[in-house]
Amino acid sequence: MTMTRRTALQLAAAAPALAQSGLKFEATFESLKQYRCPDWFRNAKFGIWAHWGPQCVPMAGDWYARNMYMEGSDQYKHHLAHYGHPSKFGYKDIVPLFRAEKFDPEGLMKKYKAAGARYFFSMGVHHDNFDMWNSKHHRWNAARMGPKKDIVGLWAKAARANGLKFGVSEHLERTWSWFNVNKGADQEGPYKGVPYDGADPKYVDFYLPPHEDTSRAYPLNPPDAWKQEWRRRITDLVDSYQPDVLYTDGGVPFGEVGRGLIAHYYNQGLTWHQGRQEVVYTIKNNKDNVHGDYDPNCCVYDVERGFADRILAEPWQTDTCIGGWFYKQGLKYKTAETVVHMLCDIVSKNGNLMLNFPQRPDGTLDAEAEQTLAGITKWMRVNSEAIYDTRPWTLWREGPTTAEGGMFGERSLKQYTAGDFRFTTKGEALYALCLGVPKGKALIRSLGSNAAHKVQRVEALGYGPAKFTRGAEGLAVEMPAGAAGAETGVAFKVV
Repeated sequence: MTMTRRTALQLAAAAPALAQSGLKFEATFESLKQYRCPDWFRNAKFGIWAHWGPQCVPMAGDWYARNMYMEGSDQYKHHLAHYGHPSKFGYKDIVPLFRAEKFDPEGLMKKYKAAGARYFFSMGVHHDNFDMWNSKHHRWNAARMGPKKDIVGLWAKAARANGLKFGVSEHLERTWSWFNVNKGADQEGPYKGVPYDGADPKYVDFYLPPHEDTSRAYPLNPPDAWKQEWRRRITDLVDSYQPDVLYTDGGVPFGEVGRGLIAHYYNQGLTWHQGRQEVVYTIKNNKDNVHGDYDPNCCVYDVERGFADRILAEPWQTDTCIGGWFYKQGLKYKTAETVVHMLCDIVSKNGNLMLNFPQRPDGTLDAEAEQTLAGITKWMRVNSEAIYDTRPWTLWREGPTTAEGGMFGERSLKQYTAGDFRFTTKGEALYALCLGVPKGKALIRSLGSNAAHKVQRVEALGYGPAKFTRGAEGLAVEMPAGAAGAETGVAFKVV
């Protein structure tokens, strides 16, 4: 029996429990509101993502498959310089160069587990229309072309072998418009008017049939054939790998078709887990539904490169990256300190952090990514008690520094100080996560003598008991010996 298939006997055994639960999802928001987020996701707090595929080959950054066809863009210029004009050498010719020759999913997974990840995400398919699994409905896939490996399947096997939950992301719904620039032509210069290679009918199954929509956003009026192709391929992804989490890059796509896919995923999850709701579907709340429909009660709320602005009653997720989504040479990454501070902020508001580590085309991480990963690993080894399985306190923050809420709010992120704290709770313990390194003493103003919370003892995680005094100004905690060397901050356990 493989990790990605259930036998008929297993499914039959699960059926009575499913029937007994009486729960079944249908393709309406009213029905999908029966969804409840499982505790494992609420407790996990930290996941790592491999946002990886053929677009990493040029090592020139995000959205290469679109921007290489945008005359005058940096990636168009990069393409001319390294590969030639897109009428002669197009994205279809990039695909065979994606070989993943040093791809070691087991080795990477061990590192990600050591860094504290409780779940792992594989790219399923990006806007570039290339499936990263052994797709039944699309020949442009990683098992048949490029690396000729079932990348999703290999990631799934490694994640589950290491005790991590497994997720997949799909970005296919936007492909119809986003990728359609491949049929354009230069407006000036020596190739003026010469169609790009996307106009070649031999490759219509990859480049899509000719149409007018070239928007970066959700397609305005895609044909039913495209909606059904999206559903077939993502259903195949779900059924083949039984992901614990499914991420759509936007809202619910294509009306009833999208709602039907979610219902199918939730119903399959009930079957896989003997009637229990154990799977997670995440979508984004995009302004004016420009990337699909949104209903906060049918799924888990995802915020791209941003934050919630308060404690949310239900679990939610930030997805972000240490750098760019696809690998770019020379790009400056987030430091481990920045990532840890983001994690503390997000968890204090009942959220999870899913963090992408961009891989080079051969499948490896560069030295700078390894350095950030090592720093996260070091901090989590000492302080993860204040992260995993926690719940928000009555307050989520103290101190002068915060970032804007909503999508892309991390752009407003400033340097935290030793006066910035984030709070979590577990059982009788309250954790005050200091987002800096106090000199001599840490002052937690929210735990002064007029606060209702009792203080019997204080411990700096990893450094032992700490002396403290409590007055009207706050709880003053003396830094234990060695704690001043905690470069990314200290977590105080208050009981």
